[in-house]
Amino acid sequence: MSQKNSRRSFIKRASLTSAALSTAPFIISATTNQPQLLQRIYSTKEFGVNEQINIALIGTGIQGIYDTQAALQVTGVKIVAACDLYTGRLERAKELWGNDIFLTRDYREILNRKDIDAVLIATSDHWHQTITVAALKAGKHVYCEKPMVQNFNEGQEIIKAQQASGKICQIGSQGMASLGNEKAKELYEDGAIGDIVMLDMYNDRYSAEGAWQYPVPTDASEKTVDFDTFLGKAPKVPYDNNRFFRWRNYKDYGTGVAGDLFVHAFSTLNYVISSDGPNRALATGGLRYWKDGRDVPDVSITLYDYPKTETHAPFNAAFRINFIAGSGGGGGFKLIGTEGEMEVGQNSVTVNRSKLSMEPSGYSMISFTEDMQAQIRKEYASKELNTRASSLATGSTTWQAPRDYKGAHYDHFYNFFNSIRNNEKVIQDPKFGLRAAGAALLANESYSRKQPVHWNPKEMKLM
Repeated sequence: MSQKNSRRSFIKRASLTSAALSTAPFIISATTNQPQLLQRIYSTKEFGVNEQINIALIGTGIQGIYDTQAALQVTGVKIVAACDLYTGRLERAKELWGNDIFLTRDYREILNRKDIDAVLIATSDHWHQTITVAALKAGKHVYCEKPMVQNFNEGQEIIKAQQASGKICQIGSQGMASLGNEKAKELYEDGAIGDIVMLDMYNDRYSAEGAWQYPVPTDASEKTVDFDTFLGKAPKVPYDNNRFFRWRNYKDYGTGVAGDLFVHAFSTLNYVISSDGPNRALATGGLRYWKDGRDVPDVSITLYDYPKTETHAPFNAAFRINFIAGSGGGGGFKLIGTEGEMEVGQNSVTVNRSKLSMEPSGYSMISFTEDMQAQIRKEYASKELNTRASSLATGSTTWQAPRDYKGAHYDHFYNFFNSIRNNEKVIQDPKFGLRAAGAALLANESYSRKQPVHWNPKEMKLM
Protein backbone atom coordinates (compact mmCIF):
# COMPACT_ATOMS: atom_id res chain seq x y z
CA MET A 1 0.00 0.00 0.00
CA SER A 2 1.35 3.43 -0.86
CA GLN A 3 2.05 6.07 1.79
CA LYS A 4 -0.87 8.13 0.49
CA ASN A 5 -3.29 5.23 0.68
CA SER A 6 -1.92 4.23 4.06
CA ARG A 7 -2.60 7.69 5.43
CA ARG A 8 -6.08 7.68 3.93
CA SER A 9 -6.73 4.35 5.62
CA PHE A 10 -5.45 5.69 8.93
CA ILE A 11 -7.65 8.77 8.78
CA LYS A 12 -10.62 6.70 7.69
CA ARG A 13 -10.30 4.22 10.53
CA ALA A 14 -9.89 7.03 13.07
CA SER A 15 -13.32 8.39 12.13
CA LEU A 16 -15.22 5.11 12.03
CA THR A 17 -17.96 4.50 14.57
CA SER A 18 -17.89 1.71 17.12
CA ALA A 19 -20.68 -0.09 15.32
CA ALA A 20 -18.80 -0.11 12.04
CA LEU A 21 -15.55 -1.26 13.64
CA SER A 22 -17.27 -4.11 15.43
CA THR A 23 -17.96 -5.76 12.07
CA ALA A 24 -14.30 -5.81 10.97
CA PRO A 25 -12.87 -9.30 10.30
CA PHE A 26 -10.27 -9.08 13.06
CA ILE A 27 -12.96 -8.23 15.59
CA ILE A 28 -15.15 -11.14 14.52
CA SER A 29 -12.27 -13.58 14.76
CA ALA A 30 -11.31 -12.19 18.16
CA THR A 31 -14.63 -13.36 19.54
CA THR A 32 -13.96 -16.94 18.44
CA ASN A 33 -10.27 -17.10 19.47
CA GLN A 34 -9.71 -19.47 16.54
CA PRO A 35 -6.30 -19.37 14.78
CA GLN A 36 -6.51 -17.77 11.34
CA LEU A 37 -4.39 -19.04 8.43
CA LEU A 38 -2.29 -16.60 6.42
CA GLN A 39 -1.78 -17.20 2.72
CA ARG A 40 0.76 -16.31 0.04
CA ILE A 41 0.27 -16.95 -3.68
CA TYR A 42 3.46 -17.22 -5.73
CA SER A 43 3.86 -17.12 -9.48
CA THR A 44 4.33 -20.55 -11.04
CA LYS A 45 5.92 -19.26 -14.24
CA GLU A 46 8.98 -21.15 -15.45
CA PHE A 47 11.93 -19.25 -16.96
CA GLY A 48 14.17 -20.38 -19.78
CA VAL A 49 17.96 -20.16 -19.79
CA ASN A 50 17.89 -16.80 -21.56
CA GLU A 51 15.44 -15.44 -18.99
CA GLN A 52 17.31 -16.41 -15.86
CA ILE A 53 18.84 -13.83 -13.52
CA ASN A 54 22.54 -14.45 -12.92
CA ILE A 55 23.73 -13.43 -9.48
CA ALA A 56 27.10 -13.11 -7.76
CA LEU A 57 27.81 -13.18 -4.05
CA ILE A 58 30.26 -10.66 -2.59
CA GLY A 59 31.10 -11.80 0.95
CA THR A 60 30.80 -15.58 1.20
CA GLY A 61 30.44 -15.71 4.96
CA ILE A 62 27.59 -16.92 7.17
CA GLN A 63 24.89 -14.47 6.09
CA GLY A 64 26.08 -14.43 2.49
CA ILE A 65 25.57 -18.18 2.21
CA TYR A 66 22.14 -18.04 3.86
CA ASP A 67 21.18 -15.20 1.51
CA THR A 68 22.30 -17.12 -1.55
CA GLN A 69 20.52 -20.30 -0.50
CA ALA A 70 17.30 -18.31 -0.12
CA ALA A 71 17.83 -16.51 -3.43
CA LEU A 72 18.39 -19.74 -5.35
CA GLN A 73 15.03 -21.09 -4.21
CA VAL A 74 13.36 -18.47 -6.40
CA THR A 75 12.65 -19.78 -9.88
CA GLY A 76 14.89 -18.51 -12.67
CA VAL A 77 17.92 -17.53 -10.54
CA LYS A 78 21.47 -18.87 -10.93
CA ILE A 79 24.71 -18.08 -9.11
CA VAL A 80 27.71 -17.70 -11.40
CA ALA A 81 30.36 -16.02 -9.23
CA ALA A 82 31.49 -15.48 -5.66
CA CYS A 83 34.01 -13.22 -3.94
CA ASP A 84 35.65 -13.41 -0.53
CA LEU A 85 38.92 -12.41 1.13
CA TYR A 86 39.43 -15.83 2.79
CA THR A 87 40.39 -18.65 0.43
CA GLY A 88 38.55 -21.24 2.51
CA ARG A 89 35.25 -19.56 1.79
CA LEU A 90 35.93 -19.63 -1.92
CA GLU A 91 36.50 -23.37 -1.63
CA ARG A 92 33.22 -23.60 0.26
CA ALA A 93 31.48 -21.77 -2.59
CA LYS A 94 32.62 -24.49 -4.99
CA GLU A 95 31.33 -27.19 -2.63
CA LEU A 96 27.95 -25.52 -2.46
CA TRP A 97 27.46 -24.29 -6.03
CA GLY A 98 29.77 -26.28 -8.29
CA ASN A 99 33.25 -26.12 -9.76
CA ASP A 100 32.13 -23.93 -12.66
CA ILE A 101 31.50 -20.91 -10.44
CA PHE A 102 33.86 -17.96 -10.97
CA LEU A 103 35.84 -17.16 -7.81
CA THR A 104 37.85 -14.07 -6.88
CA ARG A 105 39.18 -12.06 -3.98
CA ASP A 106 38.57 -8.78 -5.82
CA TYR A 107 34.95 -7.63 -5.97
CA ARG A 108 35.80 -5.37 -8.93
CA GLU A 109 36.29 -8.47 -11.08
CA ILE A 110 32.69 -9.39 -10.26
CA LEU A 111 31.42 -5.96 -11.31
CA ASN A 112 33.33 -6.10 -14.61
CA ARG A 113 31.65 -9.32 -15.73
CA LYS A 114 28.91 -8.90 -18.33
CA ASP A 115 27.19 -12.17 -17.42
CA ILE A 116 26.15 -10.95 -13.95
CA ASP A 117 22.79 -9.21 -13.54
CA ALA A 118 22.68 -8.73 -9.78
CA VAL A 119 25.04 -8.88 -6.82
CA LEU A 120 24.39 -9.88 -3.23
CA ILE A 121 26.56 -7.84 -0.87
CA ALA A 122 27.12 -9.56 2.47
CA THR A 123 30.44 -8.10 3.57
CA SER A 124 31.28 -6.44 6.89
CA ASP A 125 29.27 -3.28 7.42
CA HIS A 126 32.13 -0.89 6.68
CA TRP A 127 32.24 -2.09 3.04
CA HIS A 128 28.50 -1.84 2.29
CA GLN A 129 28.42 1.68 0.90
CA THR A 130 31.58 1.43 -1.21
CA ILE A 131 30.61 -1.80 -2.96
CA THR A 132 26.92 -0.91 -3.32
CA VAL A 133 27.68 2.39 -5.05
CA ALA A 134 30.28 0.73 -7.29
CA ALA A 135 27.86 -2.05 -8.23
CA LEU A 136 25.05 0.35 -9.12
CA LYS A 137 27.43 2.44 -11.22
CA ALA A 138 28.51 -0.76 -12.97
CA GLY A 139 24.89 -1.40 -13.96
CA LYS A 140 24.18 -4.23 -11.52
CA HIS A 141 21.05 -4.71 -9.47
CA VAL A 142 21.95 -4.85 -5.78
CA TYR A 143 20.79 -6.76 -2.73
CA CYS A 144 22.73 -5.21 0.17
CA GLU A 145 22.65 -6.75 3.62
CA LYS A 146 21.45 -4.61 6.48
CA PRO A 147 22.40 -2.20 7.88
CA MET A 148 22.67 -0.34 4.60
CA VAL A 149 25.41 1.91 5.99
CA GLN A 150 27.89 1.98 8.84
CA ASN A 151 27.72 5.77 9.27
CA PHE A 152 24.91 8.31 8.88
CA ASN A 153 26.64 10.26 6.12
CA GLU A 154 27.00 7.27 3.77
CA GLY A 155 23.36 6.78 2.85
CA GLN A 156 22.71 9.69 0.51
CA GLU A 157 25.38 8.52 -1.93
CA ILE A 158 23.68 5.12 -2.22
CA ILE A 159 20.31 6.79 -2.81
CA LYS A 160 21.79 9.00 -5.53
CA ALA A 161 23.62 6.09 -7.17
CA GLN A 162 20.45 4.00 -7.27
CA GLN A 163 18.39 6.82 -8.77
CA ALA A 164 21.05 7.59 -11.39
CA SER A 165 21.48 3.94 -12.37
CA GLY A 166 17.79 3.05 -12.60
CA LYS A 167 18.70 -0.34 -11.14
CA ILE A 168 16.89 -2.15 -8.35
CA CYS A 169 18.45 -1.92 -4.90
CA GLN A 170 16.95 -4.00 -2.10
CA ILE A 171 18.20 -3.69 1.49
CA GLY A 172 18.40 -7.05 3.21
CA SER A 173 16.36 -7.06 6.39
CA GLN A 174 15.06 -10.45 5.40
CA GLY A 175 11.90 -10.39 7.52
CA MET A 176 10.52 -7.32 5.77
CA ALA A 177 8.46 -9.08 3.11
CA SER A 178 7.08 -11.72 5.51
CA LEU A 179 3.49 -12.80 5.90
CA GLY A 180 3.68 -11.62 9.51
CA ASN A 181 4.66 -8.08 8.57
CA GLU A 182 2.07 -7.94 5.82
CA LYS A 183 -0.76 -8.99 8.15
CA ALA A 184 0.43 -6.71 10.95
CA LYS A 185 0.30 -3.71 8.61
CA GLU A 186 -3.23 -4.62 7.52
CA LEU A 187 -4.40 -5.05 11.12
CA TYR A 188 -2.83 -1.81 12.27
CA GLU A 189 -4.44 0.17 9.44
CA ASP A 190 -7.79 -1.45 10.27
CA GLY A 191 -7.53 -0.15 13.83
CA ALA A 192 -6.81 -3.42 15.63
CA ILE A 193 -4.87 -1.75 18.45
CA GLY A 194 -6.26 1.79 18.22
CA ASP A 195 -3.60 4.48 18.46
CA ILE A 196 -0.10 3.16 19.11
CA VAL A 197 1.40 4.39 22.38
CA MET A 198 4.46 2.12 22.74
CA LEU A 199 6.68 -0.43 20.98
CA ASP A 200 8.45 -3.04 23.10
CA MET A 201 11.29 -4.98 21.44
CA TYR A 202 13.77 -7.30 23.15
CA ASN A 203 16.28 -9.97 22.13
CA ASP A 204 17.97 -12.13 24.76
CA ARG A 205 20.77 -14.53 23.84
CA TYR A 206 22.66 -17.18 25.75
CA SER A 207 25.25 -18.79 23.51
CA ALA A 208 28.72 -17.97 22.22
CA GLU A 209 27.51 -18.03 18.62
CA GLY A 210 24.57 -15.77 19.47
CA ALA A 211 27.08 -13.31 20.93
CA TRP A 212 29.11 -13.29 17.69
CA GLN A 213 31.83 -15.65 18.97
CA TYR A 214 31.99 -17.32 15.58
CA PRO A 215 34.52 -20.14 14.98
CA VAL A 216 37.88 -19.26 13.46
CA PRO A 217 39.20 -21.75 10.85
CA THR A 218 42.44 -23.50 11.77
CA ASP A 219 44.16 -22.45 8.52
CA ALA A 220 43.44 -18.74 8.99
CA SER A 221 46.60 -16.69 8.46
CA GLU A 222 48.00 -13.81 6.44
CA LYS A 223 48.46 -16.29 3.59
CA THR A 224 44.81 -17.34 3.43
CA VAL A 225 43.21 -14.01 4.42
CA ASP A 226 43.62 -10.70 2.57
CA PHE A 227 43.54 -8.70 5.78
CA ASP A 228 44.81 -5.42 4.34
CA THR A 229 41.96 -5.28 1.83
CA PHE A 230 39.50 -6.18 4.58
CA LEU A 231 40.59 -3.17 6.63
CA GLY A 232 39.75 -0.83 3.75
CA LYS A 233 39.05 2.63 5.14
CA ALA A 234 39.32 1.42 8.76
CA PRO A 235 42.43 2.16 10.84
CA LYS A 236 45.46 0.04 9.98
CA VAL A 237 46.20 -2.64 12.59
CA PRO A 238 48.31 -5.84 12.63
CA TYR A 239 46.74 -9.06 11.34
CA ASP A 240 44.11 -10.37 13.75
CA ASN A 241 41.93 -13.44 13.17
CA ASN A 242 39.25 -12.17 15.53
CA ARG A 243 38.91 -8.86 13.75
CA PHE A 244 38.36 -10.63 10.44
CA PHE A 245 36.13 -13.55 11.45
CA ARG A 246 34.40 -11.82 14.37
CA TRP A 247 34.21 -8.34 12.90
CA ARG A 248 30.82 -7.58 14.47
CA ASN A 249 32.64 -7.18 17.80
CA TYR A 250 34.47 -4.07 16.61
CA LYS A 251 33.09 -0.64 15.80
CA ASP A 252 35.75 -0.17 13.11
CA TYR A 253 33.98 -2.73 10.91
CA GLY A 254 30.48 -3.24 12.30
CA THR A 255 27.63 -1.39 13.96
CA GLY A 256 27.15 -3.35 17.18
CA VAL A 257 23.85 -4.76 18.37
CA ALA A 258 22.02 -1.75 16.95
CA GLY A 259 23.10 -2.33 13.37
CA ASP A 260 22.79 -6.09 13.64
CA LEU A 261 19.46 -6.38 15.46
CA PHE A 262 17.74 -3.02 16.05
CA VAL A 263 17.64 -2.39 12.31
CA HIS A 264 15.41 -5.43 11.73
CA ALA A 265 12.93 -4.11 14.27
CA PHE A 266 12.95 -0.61 12.79
CA SER A 267 12.35 -2.05 9.33
CA THR A 268 9.26 -3.89 10.56
CA LEU A 269 7.99 -1.05 12.75
CA ASN A 270 8.35 1.65 10.11
CA TYR A 271 6.70 -0.61 7.53
CA VAL A 272 3.74 -1.65 9.69
CA ILE A 273 2.80 1.88 10.77
CA SER A 274 3.99 3.65 7.57
CA SER A 275 6.45 5.81 9.49
CA ASP A 276 9.66 7.62 8.59
CA GLY A 277 11.07 6.80 12.00
CA PRO A 278 11.94 8.35 15.38
CA ASN A 279 13.31 11.81 16.07
CA ARG A 280 15.10 11.23 19.40
CA ALA A 281 17.06 8.46 21.12
CA LEU A 282 18.62 7.86 24.52
CA ALA A 283 20.87 4.82 24.99
CA THR A 284 22.69 3.06 27.79
CA GLY A 285 24.43 -0.28 28.19
CA GLY A 286 27.87 -1.75 28.57
CA LEU A 287 30.21 -4.74 28.35
CA ARG A 288 28.85 -7.04 31.03
CA TYR A 289 30.25 -10.43 30.09
CA TRP A 290 31.94 -10.82 26.69
CA LYS A 291 35.22 -9.14 27.61
CA ASP A 292 37.02 -10.77 24.70
CA GLY A 293 38.58 -7.68 23.15
CA ARG A 294 35.36 -6.36 21.62
CA ASP A 295 34.68 -2.65 21.86
CA VAL A 296 30.89 -2.66 21.48
CA PRO A 297 28.44 -3.36 24.34
CA ASP A 298 26.84 -6.75 24.89
CA VAL A 299 23.92 -5.18 26.77
CA SER A 300 22.11 -2.28 25.13
CA ILE A 301 18.92 -0.46 26.09
CA THR A 302 17.66 2.42 23.96
CA LEU A 303 14.52 4.54 24.27
CA TYR A 304 13.15 6.24 21.15
CA ASP A 305 10.59 9.00 20.62
CA TYR A 306 8.36 8.89 17.55
CA PRO A 307 6.62 12.17 16.65
CA LYS A 308 2.98 12.45 15.62
CA THR A 309 2.38 11.96 11.89
CA GLU A 310 -0.60 11.39 9.61
CA THR A 311 -0.25 7.63 10.13
CA HIS A 312 0.40 7.36 13.84
CA ALA A 313 0.08 9.13 17.16
CA PRO A 314 3.21 10.17 19.07
CA PHE A 315 4.63 7.18 20.93
CA ASN A 316 7.70 5.73 22.60
CA ALA A 317 9.75 2.66 21.70
CA ALA A 318 11.98 0.57 23.94
CA PHE A 319 14.70 -1.59 22.38
CA ARG A 320 16.66 -4.01 24.54
CA ILE A 321 19.41 -6.50 23.67
CA ASN A 322 21.19 -8.81 26.14
CA PHE A 323 23.95 -11.19 25.05
CA ILE A 324 24.21 -12.95 28.40
CA ALA A 325 20.65 -13.92 29.29
CA GLY A 326 20.94 -16.68 31.87
CA SER A 327 17.29 -17.59 31.34
CA GLY A 328 18.21 -19.19 28.01
CA GLY A 329 17.21 -16.43 25.64
CA GLY A 330 14.20 -15.34 23.64
CA GLY A 331 12.78 -12.34 21.91
CA GLY A 332 9.71 -10.28 21.29
CA PHE A 333 8.25 -7.44 19.23
CA LYS A 334 5.03 -5.93 20.52
CA LEU A 335 3.04 -2.88 19.38
CA ILE A 336 0.93 -1.58 22.26
CA GLY A 337 -2.04 0.63 21.55
CA THR A 338 -5.01 2.30 23.20
CA GLU A 339 -7.32 -0.61 22.35
CA GLY A 340 -5.07 -3.64 22.22
CA GLU A 341 -1.61 -4.99 21.57
CA MET A 342 -0.10 -6.85 18.65
CA GLU A 343 2.79 -9.32 18.83
CA VAL A 344 4.48 -9.54 15.44
CA GLY A 345 6.69 -12.32 14.09
CA GLN A 346 7.75 -13.30 10.59
CA ASN A 347 5.35 -16.26 10.58
CA SER A 348 2.58 -15.07 12.88
CA VAL A 349 0.71 -12.15 14.38
CA THR A 350 -1.30 -12.17 17.61
CA VAL A 351 -3.75 -9.44 18.59
CA ASN A 352 -4.89 -9.19 22.21
CA ARG A 353 -7.79 -6.90 23.11
CA SER A 354 -9.33 -6.22 26.50
CA LYS A 355 -12.12 -3.94 27.70
CA LEU A 356 -10.92 -0.72 29.27
CA SER A 357 -13.28 0.28 32.05
CA MET A 358 -13.34 3.87 33.29
CA GLU A 359 -15.73 3.06 36.13
CA PRO A 360 -14.09 3.58 39.54
CA SER A 361 -13.04 0.42 41.37
CA GLY A 362 -13.24 -0.52 45.01
CA TYR A 363 -9.75 0.85 45.63
CA SER A 364 -10.62 4.46 44.84
CA MET A 365 -14.15 4.30 46.29
CA ILE A 366 -13.20 3.23 49.80
CA SER A 367 -12.99 6.79 51.10
CA PHE A 368 -16.63 7.61 50.23
CA THR A 369 -19.88 6.70 51.96
CA GLU A 370 -22.02 3.91 50.51
CA ASP A 371 -24.53 6.48 49.33
CA MET A 372 -21.85 8.55 47.57
CA GLN A 373 -20.38 5.44 45.94
CA ALA A 374 -23.80 4.63 44.46
CA GLN A 375 -24.20 8.18 43.14
CA ILE A 376 -20.72 8.11 41.53
CA ARG A 377 -21.42 4.78 39.80
CA LYS A 378 -24.73 6.12 38.50
CA GLU A 379 -23.00 9.23 37.14
CA TYR A 380 -20.36 7.20 35.29
CA ALA A 381 -22.99 4.89 33.81
CA SER A 382 -25.15 7.78 32.58
CA LYS A 383 -22.26 9.56 30.89
CA GLU A 384 -21.01 6.36 29.22
CA LEU A 385 -17.40 7.27 29.88
CA ASN A 386 -16.09 3.92 28.71
CA THR A 387 -13.75 4.21 25.73
CA ARG A 388 -14.56 3.08 22.20
CA ALA A 389 -12.69 -0.16 22.92
CA SER A 390 -15.34 -1.20 25.43
CA SER A 391 -17.91 -1.67 22.67
CA LEU A 392 -15.62 -3.88 20.58
CA ALA A 393 -15.05 -7.59 20.92
CA THR A 394 -12.26 -8.67 23.24
CA GLY A 395 -9.99 -11.68 23.28
CA SER A 396 -6.93 -13.00 21.53
CA THR A 397 -6.52 -14.03 17.89
CA THR A 398 -3.47 -15.42 16.13
CA TRP A 399 -2.82 -15.38 12.40
CA GLN A 400 -0.35 -18.11 11.47
CA ALA A 401 1.58 -18.93 8.30
CA PRO A 402 0.89 -22.40 6.87
CA ARG A 403 3.37 -25.22 7.37
CA ASP A 404 4.48 -25.08 3.75
CA TYR A 405 5.21 -21.34 3.88
CA LYS A 406 8.48 -20.69 2.06
CA GLY A 407 9.54 -18.18 4.69
CA ALA A 408 10.35 -14.49 5.06
CA HIS A 409 13.85 -14.80 3.61
CA TYR A 410 12.44 -16.35 0.45
CA ASP A 411 9.74 -13.66 0.24
CA HIS A 412 12.32 -10.88 0.44
CA PHE A 413 14.26 -12.31 -2.49
CA TYR A 414 11.04 -13.11 -4.35
CA ASN A 415 10.18 -9.42 -4.08
CA PHE A 416 13.71 -8.45 -5.21
CA PHE A 417 13.76 -10.64 -8.33
CA ASN A 418 10.16 -9.84 -9.28
CA SER A 419 11.05 -6.16 -9.08
CA ILE A 420 14.00 -6.75 -11.42
CA ARG A 421 11.88 -8.65 -13.94
CA ASN A 422 8.95 -6.23 -13.88
CA ASN A 423 10.83 -2.99 -13.10
CA GLU A 424 8.74 -2.51 -9.96
CA LYS A 425 9.53 -0.93 -6.60
CA VAL A 426 11.07 -3.14 -3.95
CA ILE A 427 9.71 -3.28 -0.42
CA GLN A 428 12.96 -1.94 1.10
CA ASP A 429 14.65 0.57 -1.18
CA PRO A 430 17.67 2.72 -0.14
CA LYS A 431 15.53 5.49 1.37
CA PHE A 432 13.71 2.97 3.50
CA GLY A 433 17.01 1.29 4.29
CA LEU A 434 18.63 4.52 5.42
CA ARG A 435 15.70 5.40 7.67
CA ALA A 436 15.92 1.99 9.35
CA ALA A 437 19.72 2.09 9.62
CA GLY A 438 19.74 5.72 10.75
CA ALA A 439 17.28 5.01 13.56
CA ALA A 440 19.37 2.05 14.70
CA LEU A 441 22.65 3.98 14.57
CA LEU A 442 21.17 6.61 16.89
CA ALA A 443 21.68 4.05 19.66
CA ASN A 444 25.41 3.95 19.00
CA GLU A 445 25.62 7.73 18.76
CA SER A 446 23.79 8.26 22.06
CA TYR A 447 25.81 5.53 23.80
CA SER A 448 29.04 7.12 22.63
CA ARG A 449 28.05 10.67 23.57
CA LYS A 450 26.37 9.60 26.82
CA GLN A 451 23.44 11.89 26.04
CA PRO A 452 20.24 12.00 23.95
CA VAL A 453 20.61 12.52 20.20
CA HIS A 454 18.16 13.91 17.66
CA TRP A 455 17.37 12.79 14.13
CA ASN A 456 15.35 14.24 11.27
CA PRO A 457 13.47 11.18 9.97
CA LYS A 458 12.18 12.88 6.82
CA GLU A 459 15.49 14.33 5.69
CA MET A 460 17.42 11.37 7.17
CA LYS A 461 19.95 13.56 8.92
CA LEU A 462 21.52 13.66 12.37
CA MET A 463 20.61 16.89 14.12
